[in-house]
Amino acid sequence: MRLAETDARIKVATQEKIHVELLEDQLEKLQNELTHRGGSQRSEVDMFEDQNDPLIKEHKNGLSSLSMELNSLRSENLSLKNDIQALKEELINVKSTDERVVTLEKERSSLESAMKDLESRMSVSQEGVSKLSTLKVEYKDLWEKVETLQVLLDKATKQADQAIIVLQQNQELRKKVDKLEESLEEVNVYKLSSEKMQQYNELMQQKIRLLEDRLQRSDEEINSYVQLYQESVKEFQDALDSLKEDSKRKAIDGSVDDMPQEFWSRLLLIIDGWLLEKKISIDDAKLLRDMVWKRDGRICEAYKVSKEKTEREAVAAFLRLTSSTTSPGLYVIHIAAEMAPVAKVGGLGDVVTGLGKALQKRGHLVEVVLPKYDCMQYDHVHDLRALDVVVESHFDGQLFKNKVWVGSVEGLPVYFIEPLHPDKFFWRGQFYGEHDDFRRFSFFSRAALELLLQAGKNPDIIHCHDWQTAFVAPLYWDLYAPKGLNSARICFTCHNFEYQGTAPASYLESCGLDAHHLNRPDRMQDNSAHDRINPVKGAVVFSNIVTTVSPTYAQEVRTAEGGRGLHSTLNSHSRKFIGVLNGIDTDAWNPATDAFLKVQYSANDIQGKGENKEAIRRKLGLSSADVRKPLVGCITRLVPQKGVHLIRHAMYRTLELGGQFILLGSSPVPHIQREFEGIANHFQNHDDIRLILKYDESLSHSIYGASDMFIIPSIFEPCGLTQMIAMRYGSIPIARKTGGLHDSVFDVDDDTIPNQFRNGFTFLNPDEQGLNGALERAFNLYLNKPEIWKQLVQKVMIMDFSWDASAAQYEELYANSVARARAANRT
Repeated sequence: MRLAETDARIKVATQEKIHVELLEDQLEKLQNELTHRGGSQRSEVDMFEDQNDPLIKEHKNGLSSLSMELNSLRSENLSLKNDIQALKEELINVKSTDERVVTLEKERSSLESAMKDLESRMSVSQEGVSKLSTLKVEYKDLWEKVETLQVLLDKATKQADQAIIVLQQNQELRKKVDKLEESLEEVNVYKLSSEKMQQYNELMQQKIRLLEDRLQRSDEEINSYVQLYQESVKEFQDALDSLKEDSKRKAIDGSVDDMPQEFWSRLLLIIDGWLLEKKISIDDAKLLRDMVWKRDGRICEAYKVSKEKTEREAVAAFLRLTSSTTSPGLYVIHIAAEMAPVAKVGGLGDVVTGLGKALQKRGHLVEVVLPKYDCMQYDHVHDLRALDVVVESHFDGQLFKNKVWVGSVEGLPVYFIEPLHPDKFFWRGQFYGEHDDFRRFSFFSRAALELLLQAGKNPDIIHCHDWQTAFVAPLYWDLYAPKGLNSARICFTCHNFEYQGTAPASYLESCGLDAHHLNRPDRMQDNSAHDRINPVKGAVVFSNIVTTVSPTYAQEVRTAEGGRGLHSTLNSHSRKFIGVLNGIDTDAWNPATDAFLKVQYSANDIQGKGENKEAIRRKLGLSSADVRKPLVGCITRLVPQKGVHLIRHAMYRTLELGGQFILLGSSPVPHIQREFEGIANHFQNHDDIRLILKYDESLSHSIYGASDMFIIPSIFEPCGLTQMIAMRYGSIPIARKTGGLHDSVFDVDDDTIPNQFRNGFTFLNPDEQGLNGALERAFNLYLNKPEIWKQLVQKVMIMDFSWDASAAQYEELYANSVARARAANRT
């Protein structure tokens, strides 16, 4: 570009130089002409030169400057040409460099092809290595079999040597026997020929007579024994007749214990139905309930007799039985939003059913009040029917009718309340998650207490659960105790302090509570927002007993980190606050009788666990090449509380350690659900991992029955039931030490724990390093010490995680509270 610019400037300068030269030529011509014209004209020429002298000088100066510029441009041009020459030489060098680059490219392509060849050989060698590892395992198994066969061969050799020795001894004995037989033959010959033969015969005859005498005495003894047997049979028949008469008498007058629990629940519901329908009085209903509590045979017989009669005749028959009785136990009513298996979302439903059944077995009367959801599992409700009565309850300053249904669930009598409210509170297709949940459950809480009042019930304990029925506590003391429903003590259980149901204080007015009266720091005012009320706080303040679902969680929620804003309230009421570890329903969760399992098994015979493992592998399309490959299970809701990031890490780490992983569960959090759907799609054809992102009751039983280990890496866990169920099925838990997990899973390597209680692998820090340590220790024990692992499996299967111990604790809490109330009333 500089060269072109210089060329252009040279051209312009050349043109100007030519123009100046033309002017000089013209001037010279004029001068010549003037010279020829003469001297007269000389002066004109001088004048002309004088006049044009500046112009000429200017042109000359311009010409000289142009000449200088031209010279400088020529010199610059020359230097540029030299530069161009240098650039051309460098270009030649670049071309030679390009040729070298081409050569290197060719060498690179040849190296790449060699690398691909090496990679293909490497993949072949890796396959060979994998085959070699498989062969090593097979070789190890064969070597163990060879060693076993060698041991058996040694034993057989020893037995053969012993047999040879015995055979030799037998041969020697045979020779001696032959000699003795020869001697005996000689003796016989001698006897025959001897005169002593006759004496021998006489002796034999004497022996025969003695035998005949003994035979006769034996016949006499047998006859006496037969006579005694006949007398015993007669006595037995008399005793049997007596027992039959006693049984008939007890059926009429005494206790009947062989009837199923559903029978007694049905009787209670019939009696309460008659009371609500005004067919019997409150006193008669109480007396009839007492007879049911005592399992009185008379009421059982009356029910059987009146089954074919009209309702009027049946009522009359029952009223004839009324007499003074006393209750054998406590009368407990649970008011809850869930109950397994008819309305179950989480652990709350399991607690209501499990605790209720356990208390019932201990001789207490237990009833449950539930909302009548449209999405309930109605096939689990027996004898469901609507009562011919309507219970009215206040809400939003009006009276609303409620239809009452009764039925039995798992042997427990249950009342289902169906609000006849225009908002159709429980016809939503789901249990929770509605925009007006506060209104739905505050309405239900008041309707439940209204039912107890109008039915004339006098329970010893009203047990409410979580924020959905926490309204029961303030409603009971502020509105219903003054109306006469005052026999009960209130027990409140919070299953998870994460959920507290806070709302604007004005919302309390709908169910009839005084918001101004209750929105105070010592009552229901939320500790974080003073214009909001907190139902859980209200229940803590107004209940006589406050519990949560494990002792460790009870300590955690009394701290600022764990209490979710309620730690100060819980510390203020610590004397009535306790943690009781939940149990599981050991009848529903029993591998020996579980119909969902392909093969049932028990702690005494765990072979069926391996068969279930093979069955679920086939069902889910997992590899069965290595029977001993450990299977890790996880059944959970995918929410942050459950340690979602650790569950995700556990999947990948299990694969790295050579195991298999099955996840069952879903997430209500959209981005978490999408993330795990992506992981599921990525692994959909993998040999060692499956993600089933939904809840499947049947599959959950199969996973418990098949898995060798069970992962529970919760960030916090109030109680947790999966670790207990997993151990019931022989799946060893790998759990973080928090809440109920800390109270039920004890590390196998912790020497501070007695050996009989060690049952799993635990870690403290909620991070990948902590999880890795526990998971790797579990894999090492499983793979390297199979006999110790088998003993661990059998030990955890027989550990008692039933509701018996928990029910005994609740029974004591109930009884102490009732006793304190009665003592206070006497004073």
